[in-house]
Amino acid sequence: MYYTSVENIHKVIEPLFLKKLTEELDEILNVKNNKIRNDKLTLYQQKLASLTFLDPACGSGNFLTETYLSLRRLENIAINVRLGDYNTQLHLQNMAQAILVSPSQFYGIEINDFAVEVARTALWISEAQMFQETARILGQHDDFLPLKSNLNIIQDDALYANWSHIVGKRKLNYIIGNPPFAGYSEQTKMQKESLKHVLVKANGKPIRAAGKVDFVSGWYFKACEMMHGTSIRAALVSTNSVTQGEQVAYIWQPLKERYNIRFDFAYRTFRWDSEVKNKRKGIRKVKGNAKRKTAQVHCVIIGFSLCKKSPANPVIYCADGSKISSKHINPYLLDKEDAFILPKTKPLCEVPYMLYGNKPADGNGFILSEKEREEALTNESSLEKYIRPLLGAKEFLQGERRYCLWLVGADPNDLYHSPFIKRRLKQVKDFRSNSKKAATNNCDSSPLFQEIRQPNCNYLLVPRHSSENRIYVPMGFINPQYIATDAVQMVPNASLYEFGVMQSRVHMAWLKAVCGRLEMRYRYSKDLVYNNFPWPTSSEETRESISDTARAILDARNIHPGSSLAAMYSPMCMHQELREAHERNDIAVMKAYGFNLSLSDDEIFDRLFAMYQQLLPKKKRKKASKPSTLKKHRQQKSNEI
Repeated sequence: MYYTSVENIHKVIEPLFLKKLTEELDEILNVKNNKIRNDKLTLYQQKLASLTFLDPACGSGNFLTETYLSLRRLENIAINVRLGDYNTQLHLQNMAQAILVSPSQFYGIEINDFAVEVARTALWISEAQMFQETARILGQHDDFLPLKSNLNIIQDDALYANWSHIVGKRKLNYIIGNPPFAGYSEQTKMQKESLKHVLVKANGKPIRAAGKVDFVSGWYFKACEMMHGTSIRAALVSTNSVTQGEQVAYIWQPLKERYNIRFDFAYRTFRWDSEVKNKRKGIRKVKGNAKRKTAQVHCVIIGFSLCKKSPANPVIYCADGSKISSKHINPYLLDKEDAFILPKTKPLCEVPYMLYGNKPADGNGFILSEKEREEALTNESSLEKYIRPLLGAKEFLQGERRYCLWLVGADPNDLYHSPFIKRRLKQVKDFRSNSKKAATNNCDSSPLFQEIRQPNCNYLLVPRHSSENRIYVPMGFINPQYIATDAVQMVPNASLYEFGVMQSRVHMAWLKAVCGRLEMRYRYSKDLVYNNFPWPTSSEETRESISDTARAILDARNIHPGSSLAAMYSPMCMHQELREAHERNDIAVMKAYGFNLSLSDDEIFDRLFAMYQQLLPKKKRKKASKPSTLKKHRQQKSNEI
């Protein structure tokens, strides 16, 4: 269905094996002695023919065919050079002797029967094409029927299949491919069950977070199971969510503990490219055969192994084309030691609690546009006390206006006699009754938001999603009359000090390293980002200093009251007063931590993570229980013997 671009396939196979094979061939070609060179070329061809590949989600076979073509191109170079020597030419009288690389070296698993046939056909066609190229090199014109070759493309469910029954562990060299992505909310019931079957501990029990990770994670667990005790290396394309947010600990911690998985190379997030007209997941089928556009996929590529002989300097490939020769690639794809930051329900430090916003779950029954509000008040002026301004991330950042019916403490008589409210509550009830979620069904008769956490005091509003292009995630103090949706989070009773620290470069360094992402946008999580954030130990004087710089940020925003926060925090449009206010705030916060002002964001995160580890509660050692009298007697007898 989706045709991976050749460029992206090579991002997988080049660093995994193809670059080394190409360099090895170049070294052989530089050998001056013809006999030694030709002997080496013979061994090189045999080496190419000995390699075995598995794509456990092969689809229409793009990875397998491109890998086959790449090996055959190298082989044709070797054949061409050998042919140049008259003595060797006598041994290359027929095609069977010349060609050693075969499609039978390539194994695939695919659940779709039609895709299996396409993959087999693609390999046969590739074999025919390369046969013709070799024939031209040899000056021969043999007839060739590619359908004679034995192919190993198997129709099966890769998460239930035993891969070692398809290709032997000791025979396999490389696992490659682009397994399917699907977030938890997008997974079918069958897919969720598949993950529980695969994501298990050493004792066979499912890991606790099996229901909270992307579908692609199943292939990492199956690959590690196949690779255990071997020198097999692998590289898979994945959605970038597996290296962000809470999924990092859920996926990689058990793989580290059980298999000691190592990252040999990695491509950081890049926008997925496909050779079909509609980009992968660019169009998704929905009910009624309608089609709707969805966000373009952002991917990472992870090359990994379980053997001790990992590359001395694993390489991180960045989206801008640059490369980082690292000491160790951790699961966040950073050049740092392994770190697993797990969600917490309470802050690690003594700071105000952060709360999720209020969740309507209403099918837009409670939500009103500005026009709908005006029409409702024109017909029923008594509704004004029940209509409150609404703030989600979009309203807060873009300055848009929306409203909601807020019926907490409403007089039942008012609800009964209002045609507008009764009509809207009917809309809410219909939506909740048809929901697949039990929690939503259970409140289908309620005239309130499904989840209510609205504070009765001023609160600091934090958008759950914000553009990755902004230097800072804009936050702000909000009057409790404004109802916060679940697109934002709230810190009731937050002071200017908390605001200043959270609007600093220090907090942003933590956020960028720890948070999840939606495409590339920051996804601010209270349990992961806020509750794990290590705050400085500040004196009263330091708190006052940060409060002053925080107040200056708010004052700078007020210079242009007609501008939205999205406009003011656009890097190209950020006005001078606001930029300078943030810079002064950054200095104050850096001093509070005792950080050198010249530190990079990575260095700031390193220091924050060290603080985080120090703040974690120490695990108590269990006291060894005293042996019973019977055990003492048995031990004494054992010692005597």
